[in-house]
This record gives sequence, structure tokens and C-alpha cells, in this order.
Amino acid sequence: MSGAAWTGVAVAGVTAAYAVFSRRLSSTPLSSAIVFVGSGILIGPAVLDIIDQERDAGPIITLLEAALTLVLFTDAMAVQRRDLVAGGFLPGRLLGIGLPLSIGAGWLLAWPLLPGLTVWELALVGAILAPTDAALGKSAISDPRVPALVRHGLNVESGLNDGMVLPFFVVFLAAIPGTRYAEQGTGGVFWRALLLSTALGLVVGGLGGGLLQWSRARGWVTREWRQVHVLAVAVAAYELGVVTHGSGFIAAWVAGFAFGFALRRHRTGRAEESPDRTAEFAEDLGGLLASISLLVFGAVLLGPALGHLSWRIVLYALLSLTVVRVVPVAVSLVGSGLRTPTVAYIGWFGPRGLASVVLALLVVEESANVPGVELLGRVVAVTVGLSVLLHGLSAVTFAERYGRWYARAAAATRGLREEAPVPESPGRRRLGPLDRPER
Repeated sequence: MSGAAWTGVAVAGVTAAYAVFSRRLSSTPLSSAIVFVGSGILIGPAVLDIIDQERDAGPIITLLEAALTLVLFTDAMAVQRRDLVAGGFLPGRLLGIGLPLSIGAGWLLAWPLLPGLTVWELALVGAILAPTDAALGKSAISDPRVPALVRHGLNVESGLNDGMVLPFFVVFLAAIPGTRYAEQGTGGVFWRALLLSTALGLVVGGLGGGLLQWSRARGWVTREWRQVHVLAVAVAAYELGVVTHGSGFIAAWVAGFAFGFALRRHRTGRAEESPDRTAEFAEDLGGLLASISLLVFGAVLLGPALGHLSWRIVLYALLSLTVVRVVPVAVSLVGSGLRTPTVAYIGWFGPRGLASVVLALLVVEESANVPGVELLGRVVAVTVGLSVLLHGLSAVTFAERYGRWYARAAAATRGLREEAPVPESPGRRRLGPLDRPER
């Protein structure tokens, strides 16, 4: 058998094995992320050498791009304006204040700890490690003992910050000589990656959603093909962003907003599914590809990085998961009325996941000749690896402890800020139910 065939067998085997025990494992600290990343290390070049980055570069990049495209599109599609304004002050503060501060803090702390990287490579580290992935600690937002305000805030923040960090990523990457975006120049990146890709996403998403509702009103589309239509729109937006030398990810993210808005705005009057139900298949597929992406990450990034550890890399990874996250969150929540345990809980549950993995691997793959890229990849790998382990192991326990504190505080204090009402949110299927733990 060829190397590619063995790779397929290994990936399918790990996926099937986890599926068999998924319900049993869902209530334990052994998260799906831990299983897939650990399996990736095992089948990667560090141990069994079944998956190799150089040999399997093409399929790996395609997988990662597809996973992030679907997650960006479906996450944006589910978000409504009320999630940020109607009782949802928490995600607005975390995204509007906390996210930029996290990028800046990651940039500044990298300066003394990662010598050898240029100022823009340091900024790129901060941007890549800023977005959070709540799926890596989903018990933290699916446990009903955690107040709805906190669950809703972490859910919305995680769904949007990976898209919001993309402009920073593109600009910082364009400032590094030798990268693809640097060849376009600052003006080219601004017009193509930021403005043109945004415009394309609005047009494709808006037309795609409007067309689907038009077809629904006439009874011309089946439920199954409604689901496929979502995939087609997401892929079309991404590919148009790529062929115009912009950002496919930005185009897909913006298209998700426009698509969801069009579905909610143009009601057909018929019994129909909500936008989140329309995207079920795309969300499930995106979740599957995200899990496989974590397996690939363990094989091609984390496994090799473990053989080149240094105290500087480990220290930066620990600071990225603590100081770089907790301090900006605390600053963003000043004056919010939330108690210290709540701020600490929100600050801790900022796991790094899919977006960081994909962006780091794309930089490593497309900028192989750029000095510092190898170190950048190792830093991101170790940080995400620690996040998978620490946030996965702590999610169930911390959710239980915080839930008990909240119950006592709510019983002893009237008008607790944590009791503030929030809009009903269907959540994201990749995270599981938001009203009860998975069983």
C-alpha cells in the first residue's frame, strides 16, 4: 500500500474508534481534541511516521482550508445582532476590547521570549494565538449549572473571534518579506484581501441566501439539497476570495453573515427550518473535518515540535494561555458588575484550536523560506497542544465548581449580574447542546 493509503486507513481508524466511544467519553475529561491530537502524535513522523507533512502536503492543506472555511461560514451564519446587543454585553466586551488586547499582549510578551523573530513575525504569533475555540473545552459552556450569560458569551466570542482576527493576520503576514501577501504590497492586500474579499462575501452570501428562500417559497428545493446549498455557497465564497488573490477565509466568513441575514430576513410564510437547522450538515461536516485537522496537527506540527522544546517556547505557551488571555479579559470586563470567579472562569476558558492550527500550518507551508517561520510553528504547536490538554482536562471539573459557586451566590444575592437575561441562542452543533451536558 502507498503512504497515502496508509494515511487514510490511520485517519479513518482513529475517527471510527472515537465514534464508538464518543458518548461514553463526552462526560469525562478525555475530550475528543485530546484523543485526536494524541493519536496524531502517534501516527506522525515522531513515532509511526504514517503521516508526513512533506509527502502529504497537498491533501493536508486542502483538509485544513475546508475545515476552517466551513467553521467560519457556519459560525457567522448563526450569529445575530441581538447576540451582541440585547443583553449580550459580554461578547461585545470580549470581542471589542479583549481580542485586540490579546493580540497586543501576545505580541509584546513574545518580544523578550522569542529572539530571532522580526517585529512582524512576533505580531503574527500574537494574532495566530488570539482566537479561541470553545470546542476544546465544551463542557465549560454546555453545563447548565454555568449561568446562561457566561455560556452565551463564550459561545458567541468563540464563534466570531477567529474571523475577526483574519484582517490582523493578513496585514501582519503582508509585512513579512517573502510571503505571498508581501508580494502584493500593502495597497494590494488592503484592496484585495480586505475590501474585495469582504464585498465578494457579502454578494455571494446575500445572493445565496436570498436564492434559497426564493426557491423555498415555491417549494422547489428539498430539505437535503437545502443542506447542500449551504456547502456550495461557502465554497464559492472561499474560492472567489482565492482566485481574486484576496482572502478566501475572509470572504467565507462575511458570506456566512450575509447568508444567515438573508435567510432570516426573507421569510417564505411556509413551515421552514431556521438558519441553524439549514446548516446542520455543513456544521457536522465542519466539525468532523476540524477533528481530523487536530489529528493532522498532532502529526505534522506538535509531534515534531516536541523534539525541539526550549524553556522559552514552553514559558511563552504558558503565558499565552494565562496572562495573554486572562488580563485582557479582566480589563474588558471592568465595570461589568461580574464577580471575580466569573471573570476568572471566562479568562481561563479561552482554549486555542482550529483557527490557530490552520493559520500556523498555512504560514509554515507557504513561507518555508522565511526565517523564523519554523520557530513560529513550534510556538503555536506547543501552545495549542498545552491548551488541548489543560482546557480539556479542566473543563468538566471547573464547570462543576463554578456552577456550585454560582448557585450559592445566586441564592445569597439578589440581582446578581451573572443572572442577566440573554437572547436564546441555538448554539453550534460542533459544541454540542448548550442546555445540558452530552450523555
